[in-house]
Amino acid sequence: MFLIRRIYDNIIPRNREAVSQAQEILRQQFSGLSQEDIDKLPGYLRNPLKHKFHSVLFAAEDGKGQLRGFALLFHASDLHFCYLDFISTAEKRTGGGIGGALYEVIRETARKQNVAGLFFECLPDDPALCADPVTLKQNASRLRFYERFGARPIIHTAYETPVKPGDDCPPYLVFDDLDQGRPLSAKEARTIVKAILERKYGDVCPPHYIKKVVASFQEDPIQLRPFKYIKKPVSKSAILPTREELKIALVLNDNHAIHHIQERGYVESPVRIKSILSELESTSLFDHIPVSHYPERHLLAVHDPGFVRFLKKVCANVPVEKSVYPYVFPIRNAARPPKDLPIRAGYYCIDTFTPLNQNAYLAAKGAVNCALTAADCILEGYLAAYALVRPPGHHAEYNVFGGFCYFNSTAIAANYLSRYGKVAILDIDYHHGNGQQTIFYHRSDVLTISIHGHPSFAYPYFSGFKDETGEGEGEGFNVNYPLQETLDGNGYRIVLEKAIRKIQRFDPHFLIVALGLDVAKGDPTGTWNLVAKDFEQNGLLIGQTGYPILVVQEGGYRVRSMGVNARHFFQGLSKGMEAYLNTL
Repeated sequence: MFLIRRIYDNIIPRNREAVSQAQEILRQQFSGLSQEDIDKLPGYLRNPLKHKFHSVLFAAEDGKGQLRGFALLFHASDLHFCYLDFISTAEKRTGGGIGGALYEVIRETARKQNVAGLFFECLPDDPALCADPVTLKQNASRLRFYERFGARPIIHTAYETPVKPGDDCPPYLVFDDLDQGRPLSAKEARTIVKAILERKYGDVCPPHYIKKVVASFQEDPIQLRPFKYIKKPVSKSAILPTREELKIALVLNDNHAIHHIQERGYVESPVRIKSILSELESTSLFDHIPVSHYPERHLLAVHDPGFVRFLKKVCANVPVEKSVYPYVFPIRNAARPPKDLPIRAGYYCIDTFTPLNQNAYLAAKGAVNCALTAADCILEGYLAAYALVRPPGHHAEYNVFGGFCYFNSTAIAANYLSRYGKVAILDIDYHHGNGQQTIFYHRSDVLTISIHGHPSFAYPYFSGFKDETGEGEGEGFNVNYPLQETLDGNGYRIVLEKAIRKIQRFDPHFLIVALGLDVAKGDPTGTWNLVAKDFEQNGLLIGQTGYPILVVQEGGYRVRSMGVNARHFFQGLSKGMEAYLNTL
């Protein structure tokens, strides 16, 4: 068994490994290819504008992550054609349907771009053009393979003219109309051939050669070689791995229930997770991934060491089933914390309703492990991952806790992923993401965006204003959208679309969504009126961005509706990701 997945960059380790294995296949299977050309492969994915093609690597991998075959597709969106640069199976891996599956995925991908057709080169099966009988036999086998799909060489042109006189085996230009039945005009062909030669071979094909070859495409419409090996093409249904490719990694903080505050009115309760999970399990969108454990250094990379030590120590010393609530705050002398731990709680807290108890540290550390596990799922190749955690984290700053939040799981995951490329955080909780704002306020590699109720009426009250835009290197990389007290789904989406445009201009490698379900109608901590269909539309817009997406659960306290709203959000996210993939 094998899975075909699409790779758009070589940022994450799993993608880098696939690209490296593809380069090794090129060395083994294309002996005439120079090392310089093999080394270009990562560049096609990293910098598509340089080559004037959007490049996608299709990797056929077995269950152990070994590359069994690959294909590299170029899409010239400006001229509406696709060019298949390479397709190959690994050494000793011919057969097994890998080549056919790869080519079917390529055809279906190209077809969804509404292109004129798919072009590629194939070495000739004509003894007059290729002297070696062994090579001729291999070339004939490849051309027979493509004929099954109706793809054949374009004839009556000078494309087979060697760049250097006397060179053996100049390639055919093969055309696949993708079963569209639309002839290719001479004018279209000349434009496309010129682009192929200039963009792909501009460093080896002199201008006079390109001009000669392009001018030779005179027949209108162009003519393909008659079928030579089969009577007619055999159309197969596309073998698209869309369902598997779109699976969302679901990582559950299964130890969250140890943090259970029994006081009346305390809404951050274990039933929140149960209500979400019961709805998500009714779908087929998710792969359940067990939580891994991570060292404390990931906490210390984002939070003040003294703050982390305090939480760990005070929680370990609170009596069982007791809670400590901050009630004294160091407004006048923040530099000298008091000796008594319960009183010192106010030194590190921003409110009076976030308690410390014996399990708060353990549950919060478990939430961090959950978010980092989900981040690693993204690094391993998942297009999306969901860290279903409690307690939440987006109100936890560098050295303070509050708003039911102890450690900022979203910020810790963002810092973790920032080692591999730029990160954007989109906080769509009803309350301002003050934690991410303060932690990354001086950084330009992490864009922080928060859509929230205006601080004049919404927690945390003292941050989240529009003019808080970052400082120093981070100037312009913190964006707040404080909104009015009454808001419906349509009004929310107008702002969400603005936020997404800012993210697209930043063009991150990863997008982290701090998911608050407290924007819902009837939530006890919010004032807005979003319903299930709004959550689905929001998920759709976010999924269509095309970035690898890590979703971290934040607020949401109306138990009756939050599970349904979460399900609709992820259904929309999945549809959005699928729609994006279908444009590539």
